[in-house]
Amino acid sequence: MMRPMGETRRFAIRYGVFRPLLTALGLGPRFSRAELGGGRLVVRMGWGFQAHAPLSAVRDFVPSDGLVGGIGIHGWRGTWLVNGAASGLVTIRFEPTQRARVLGVPVALRALRISLEDPDAFLAALESERASAGHG
Repeated sequence: MMRPMGETRRFAIRYGVFRPLLTALGLGPRFSRAELGGGRLVVRMGWGFQAHAPLSAVRDFVPSDGLVGGIGIHGWRGTWLVNGAASGLVTIRFEPTQRARVLGVPVALRALRISLEDPDAFLAALESERASAGHG
């Protein structure tokens, strides 16, 4: 089945044992997601993290494994981890560097590692969106 032109696809952030705490802090599933549509990638984790980037700025994207430095929102020098769990991780690299907001403060975004309920579906959708926009 073909997807309607301009439809935004939403992908849930994956949460683990810290879901109740993150939800209580306003960083839970109700206000957190990754979205693809209209030539853009949008990632939010509640009020704590927000990024909007054109697909043309996505340099590459891969499944990501290995240890995480924590659960929540963490970053340093343009590399950010936005996760509710230690699994289902995907890394997206941007060129040129994009802007994101952490706690409302603008930050550089060179690489983003996010935990997703269905990382394979997200990666396939991102590949499809980039290809249809002529960026793949």
